[in-house]
Amino acid sequence: MADIQHIPLQIAGVTKASEHYVDILSPFDDQIIATVATADAEDVNKALETASALFADRNGWLSVEKRLSILERAIAIMTDRAEELAIGSAHEGGKPLMDSKVEMARCIDSIRICVDALRNDTCKPVPMGLNPASQHRFTIMNKEPIGVVVAVSAFNHPLNLISHQVGPAIAAGCPVVVKPAENTPLSCFRLVGIFHEAGLPAEWCQVILPQNHQFAEALVTDPRVAFFSFIGSAKVGWYLRSKLSAGTRCALEHGGVAPVIMAEDANLNVAIPALTKGGFYHAGQVCVSVQRIFVHDTIAQEVADKLAAAAKKLVVGDPLSDQTEVGPLIRATEVVRISSWVQQAVDGGAELLCGGHSLPNNCYSPTVLFNPPSDCNMSTLEVFGPVVCVYSFSDLDHAIDVANSLDVAFQASVYSDNIDTAMYISDRLAASAVMINEHTAFRVDWMPFAGLRHSGLGTGGIPYTLEDMQVEKMIVITSRGIR
Repeated sequence: MADIQHIPLQIAGVTKASEHYVDILSPFDDQIIATVATADAEDVNKALETASALFADRNGWLSVEKRLSILERAIAIMTDRAEELAIGSAHEGGKPLMDSKVEMARCIDSIRICVDALRNDTCKPVPMGLNPASQHRFTIMNKEPIGVVVAVSAFNHPLNLISHQVGPAIAAGCPVVVKPAENTPLSCFRLVGIFHEAGLPAEWCQVILPQNHQFAEALVTDPRVAFFSFIGSAKVGWYLRSKLSAGTRCALEHGGVAPVIMAEDANLNVAIPALTKGGFYHAGQVCVSVQRIFVHDTIAQEVADKLAAAAKKLVVGDPLSDQTEVGPLIRATEVVRISSWVQQAVDGGAELLCGGHSLPNNCYSPTVLFNPPSDCNMSTLEVFGPVVCVYSFSDLDHAIDVANSLDVAFQASVYSDNIDTAMYISDRLAASAVMINEHTAFRVDWMPFAGLRHSGLGTGGIPYTLEDMQVEKMIVITSRGIR
C-alpha cells in the first residue's frame, strides 16, 4: 500500500482535502495503482469560476509568444520523460507497452502540431470597396480564444487524446477544465503537470474528476462554458449535447462499426497484416477499429482463415511486457459483454474460426467470426473488443449497401489492386475518410477525423480543433484616405 499514489484535488485555489476518492485499478491484475480525489458541486463551481474570471480579464490573456514558449517547453519535457509516461499509460489503461510507446510519440508530435498550427494561424480579410456602401474601408481579421473549454476525454488513448483536447486549448489561449476518464486519469494528471511545469499557470488548465454524473453534467452544461469537447460513447455525448447552455459550441467524437470491402483482386500479403493490426490493436478498443470485413466470395474463406491464423499468433497478456501485442479489456464487465455478443453470433450461425473465449486477467482471445447473421450485435453495434467479422459477398453494390446500412459512419477502407474498383467503392462508402489498401484505424494527428451520423459532430485533428476553439473578429476601418 505504501507504493499507492494519492492525488489530491487539482483545482486552482482549492486547498481542502476531499473526503471522496476513486481507486484507479490496473485492468490486468485489478491492483490499486493510485487514488484520486473527486470533486463535489462546490469544487466544480470553483473550477468554472476561476476559468471564467481568467477569460473575462482580457488584459491577462496569454500572448501567442507565451503560448508557443509553453508548448515548446512541454515538448522538451515530454521527450525526456517519454518512457516513463508510456509505462504509466500502459499500466493504467492496459494498452501494450509497444503501442503505448507509439502513442507517446504521437502525443509529443500532437503538441508539436499545435505549435506549427499556431505559428501559421491566419485568416483572410473581407474585401471592401466592391460597391458604393463599402467604399473607403478595409478590414482587419483577428483570431481570439472562444472562451472557457471543458474537455471530457476517453480511456483508450489517455496520452494522445489529452494532447488533442488540451493542446489546442492552450494554443488558442482558452482556459480549459479537463475531465479525464475515470479509469485512466493518471496520464492526464501527468501531462497537465508538465504543462504547468513548462510555464502554464495552474489556473489555465485544471483537472477534475466529479464525484458523480450529476456534478459532471453540471460542469459540462454550465453557461460559462464556451466550447465542449467530448470523446466517448454516443449515448453520453449526444445526451450532453442536448443539455448544453445556449451559445455553447461543441465537438463530439464517438465510435463506429468500421467496414472494410475487399475486392477479388485484393493483395492479401498487404491486407492480412494490416487488418490484423487494425482489428486487434489495443484489444479492439479503438473507435475506428476494423470490425466488419466484406470479402468477395472467391477469396472470402481464404481471407477469413488467414486472418484467424494471424490472430492465433498474437501474444495476449501483461501490457507491461515488451512481447505483448494484445492486452486486457478496460474492465471485467467488458469481457462478459463481448463473450455474450460472440455467443449470440455463433448461436445465429456464425462460424467461429478462432478465439471466442475469455482469458485470465480481464483478457479476451482475439476472435474471428465468419458470416455472422446480419442482425446480431456483432454486425450492428460497435464491439470495442478484439473481435473481427468476415462476410462473403457476390454482389459488390449489395456489400456497399450493407456497409452503409448502420446509423454510424466514420472511417472505412477498401482493398483492391484495381484503381477503378478502389475508387468506385470509395466514392460510394458512407464515411468521412476511406483508406485504400490500409486498415480503417489509420490516422495521423494533423488530418481531419470526423464521425458522421451518430458517430460524432464536428471535425477532430489538431488544426481543426484549434479552429473550433477560436473565433474570428473583424475590425472595419473607415477612412477617406482609403481609395
